[in-house]
Amino acid sequence: MHKINIAIDGPAGSGKSTVAKETAAHLSYLYIDTGAMYRSLTFRALQANISEQDEDSLLRLLTDMDITLKHGEKEAQVQVFVNGQLLGEEIRSQAVTGKVSEVSAHGKIREEMVARQQKIAEQKGVVLDGRDIGTFVLPGAELKIYLYASVDERTKRRHLENIANGRPSDILATREELQRRDHLDRERSIAPLKQAKDAVPIDTTDLTSEEVVARICRIAREKETEGS
Repeated sequence: MHKINIAIDGPAGSGKSTVAKETAAHLSYLYIDTGAMYRSLTFRALQANISEQDEDSLLRLLTDMDITLKHGEKEAQVQVFVNGQLLGEEIRSQAVTGKVSEVSAHGKIREEMVARQQKIAEQKGVVLDGRDIGTFVLPGAELKIYLYASVDERTKRRHLENIANGRPSDILATREELQRRDHLDRERSIAPLKQAKDAVPIDTTDLTSEEVVARICRIAREKETEGS
């Protein structure tokens, strides 16, 4: 079977991470959590009192960070290690969420992160999710997916996710944060959020993650056959 690379893009709360992890598990592919990579940098920057606006200091910090992604105990789980230290829910905190878009918007930061992600993807058989995977990180991916959902549905998902993981969450504040991130991600000058021309759009508003994963896997298997 000829393995392919899969790029999954979309705004915050559209279901990218869940779908990408489960798709990788079903296909026995490697899931590269690009969001966790940027969140890890943001978390370490907060620890070091480095401003999200200080691109040069952020780059120096990133240069000293060895970010490794490994499969967790559960099949669809991914663990993030920085310099050998396991990072968990701390990278999903509201403090990190409030800064990660600004950190990831810097050109030098994206250049370094993209280089690392592309290196991993050379082996084929990887699933990446983010906001610019199909347009910027892996423009040659054999399968590109663009997930989207209504703001109300995305807000509900993120709110419930926060609660499930024991993070404080206010639904109105969550909605405002999502809309703020949407604006930042779509308006940033480098690799903004947008649908790749050859991406398959999927509205996840009224779909379960299982339904979305099944559809993506079906298309992926067709692509694998085409390339074999």
